[in-house]
Amino acid sequence: MRFLVGHAASATSSSPNLYVVEGDQAFNVTKADPTIGVDLAGVVTGGAEAMAKVQAARKTASNVPVSSLAPALPLSRPGKIICLGLNYADHAKEGGHDVPDYPALFMRGATTLVPAEGPVVRPDCSERLDYEVELMVIIGKGGRHISEADALSHIFGYSVFNDVSVRDYQRKTHQWTPGKNFDNTGPLGPYVVTPDELPPGAEGLTVETRLNGEVMQHATTSDMIFKVAPTIAILSEFTTLEAGDLIAMGTPEGVGHARKPPVWMRPGDRIEVEVEKIGVCANPVVAESELS
Repeated sequence: MRFLVGHAASATSSSPNLYVVEGDQAFNVTKADPTIGVDLAGVVTGGAEAMAKVQAARKTASNVPVSSLAPALPLSRPGKIICLGLNYADHAKEGGHDVPDYPALFMRGATTLVPAEGPVVRPDCSERLDYEVELMVIIGKGGRHISEADALSHIFGYSVFNDVSVRDYQRKTHQWTPGKNFDNTGPLGPYVVTPDELPPGAEGLTVETRLNGEVMQHATTSDMIFKVAPTIAILSEFTTLEAGDLIAMGTPEGVGHARKPPVWMRPGDRIEVEVEKIGVCANPVVAESELS
């Protein structure tokens, strides 16, 4: 099943609704059954019962063209946002790092997230704004000490993420927190696709970044060092994973800071990141000063 949380493009100030997407049509299951909620939170945490409600609501739901909707975040209040760095060997090498034998991990806050088509904000304090296409995993069933064999059963769905980084702030400390946590620098969405629609572990899907239409990154999830199932097992060794937690699976080579000369995103640019069979997350880039 393919989900989209969005507003009518002409009424983005209203509450969003949850839609089931089939082809170019979006079916409003929130309107058909308001107990489902206005985003994916209740469905993600509600298990089989919640999915049954969605399936029932879809039968009576009204539909509109997907193109008539402005995306909102799939989860307005996600849980933990855990991110993998250096999870593609060529990306590790282009940054001068050794290929890790344990995931390089960092966390993002919810205020960093921005929906597809929302503005990515270049902060006034830096011009070194970089792109990173990533597969995003959404946990649907929590747990601790999850085995690799059981890990994929804990996934609700997959989405598309752009781990936009402010590179000079990322390098200010040994930890990457500052450069990964500027507000409105984490595009997510617009679609969430359930695992039954994809290969196990989202294996073998093409990932690509396009900056103003030019391809900057192109790889496949098969190139990930730590695949989805072992990553979930590793994370659950030290933390309890909960429904609504997000796991960003890292980016391949081709990022802006490693190019000669470096390529930074600038106000007026349009950045697109795509994961095959899931969708495209596209966003304009604006200056922080433009928002004040």
